[in-house]
Amino acid sequence: MKFRFCGDLDCPDWLLAEIGTLSKMSSVKMKLLCVQVVLEMTGHSIDYVKAAKLTSDARFDIGDIKAAIAALNFIFASSARQNVDGETVSSELQQLGLPKEHSHALSKVYDEKLDLLQSTLRQQSMRVSRLNGIEWRVDFVISSNLMKEVGEPEVQLKIVKDDCIDKTISKEFAFTINDNNFLTFLAELKQAYRLMEDMS
Repeated sequence: MKFRFCGDLDCPDWLLAEIGTLSKMSSVKMKLLCVQVVLEMTGHSIDYVKAAKLTSDARFDIGDIKAAIAALNFIFASSARQNVDGETVSSELQQLGLPKEHSHALSKVYDEKLDLLQSTLRQQSMRVSRLNGIEWRVDFVISSNLMKEVGEPEVQLKIVKDDCIDKTISKEFAFTINDNNFLTFLAELKQAYRLMEDMS
């Protein structure tokens, strides 16, 4: 069976298994866990102590907690990417065996946070690292008794960006380009920036 929130594909087997795990929680506590998951997805740290308290009645161990968070993360991210409305998400989750109260609780959080989720996913899409800064200077020799001809100006660039795997590490790339190549480089950067603005 195909599901819209899965991109019109079958539901992954691992998610089917976690639907049963999520069903063990009360719908109220699952809604509070959904809020924690959305916070994590939008750039905040998840409070695992709070998550453990929310799942204590269902007697989740740390593996169950992480699996439940992963399942909710997948549901929110996949649904937001496919631009599926909350009612459809709720209906499809019920078809997969999630109780009606749980599905409604999840879809309510999803509807409230959909714009924020989509905005965050747009910012993260097709990005392997984040640019931290650019340093530059122009070198130009006006005259020299050692040179017969004075060269063209050169632009010295240093780009600082996050490592694509470990975001706490910054990497630097320094290079020199002539004025013609710099103008091409600048034009392409402006075009890429405009495309990113259009997407957001």
